[in-house]
Amino acid sequence: MQAAVLGDKGVEIRDLPKPAPKPNEVLIRVRASSLNRADLLVALGHQHGSVGGVGARLGLECAGEVEAAGSEVEGIKPGDRIMASAPGGFAEYVVTDAGRVHRIPGNNMSYEQAACFPVALQTMHNAVVTAGRLKRGETMLMQGASAGVGLMGMQIGKLMGASLVIGTSTNADRRARLHEFGCDLALDSADPSWPDQVKNATGGKGVDLIVDLVSAPVANQNLEAASILGRIVNVGRLGGMNGEFDFDKHALKRIDYIGVTFRTRSAEEVREINRRMRADLWPAIEAGKLSLPIHKTYKLADIDEALALMRANRHFGKVVISVS
Repeated sequence: MQAAVLGDKGVEIRDLPKPAPKPNEVLIRVRASSLNRADLLVALGHQHGSVGGVGARLGLECAGEVEAAGSEVEGIKPGDRIMASAPGGFAEYVVTDAGRVHRIPGNNMSYEQAACFPVALQTMHNAVVTAGRLKRGETMLMQGASAGVGLMGMQIGKLMGASLVIGTSTNADRRARLHEFGCDLALDSADPSWPDQVKNATGGKGVDLIVDLVSAPVANQNLEAASILGRIVNVGRLGGMNGEFDFDKHALKRIDYIGVTFRTRSAEEVREINRRMRADLWPAIEAGKLSLPIHKTYKLADIDEALALMRANRHFGKVVISVS
């Protein structure tokens, strides 16, 4: 089978043996995959959890058909149309834990559309609902809202009853589209006054929940925009890993600052995250109430072009790899 692998001189397509599923795993015939920021790190030779370095396989999520299921797998059978978070998903075949696998609802959702969902759904349900503890009627802000996970996070917030959803982006064209994905108020995080705009929109209180995909350059502004007893969930660090942090402001407002990642989670933890996500969100997925835009689709052979597009940050929504 063909798969995208990091070689000595960059990402290359190699012929690899077709994998076999373990008792708790599913073998997927991949039809489409989608890119995530972590793929850029792996492509540059950096470590992402247990994946990294020369020989690392790229990809975090995919959609396709079940080719085979391990002896301990229940409720999933060969031939099922599925989507899954699956390390090494830029390949013709991939194996993943059965707890990461979801049936594609109905017959109208394409593999390309389905491949956009798994990482965004599990990441943002965990960030907004479990770690962020969003309650109906509360307000939330998505920092870095035009990323695929950001667009999904705003929709989840609205679905779970947020009274006001604010999204930030430094790009005016992207801000203009955020309302299509659950955003009530779009702000420019490059404008120093954005925390004041948040306070104005919340009657001076500040937002109850901030889900942050940017981190370093906006960390102190997040503290300013948050309410007393607010929560800030650190999901991504697109703006940098290190920066200034106002510890006094953090203490003064008694803010819960929560870090999340899938890199240090056990298989059991990921299964539970997906179980909770399905319980809350699957009816909305089946009804077509949650969506992500596809910016562009590439063939597996053109993976370098897809990575370059994401690296240049010229996309809105998801970049997809068609494998079939």
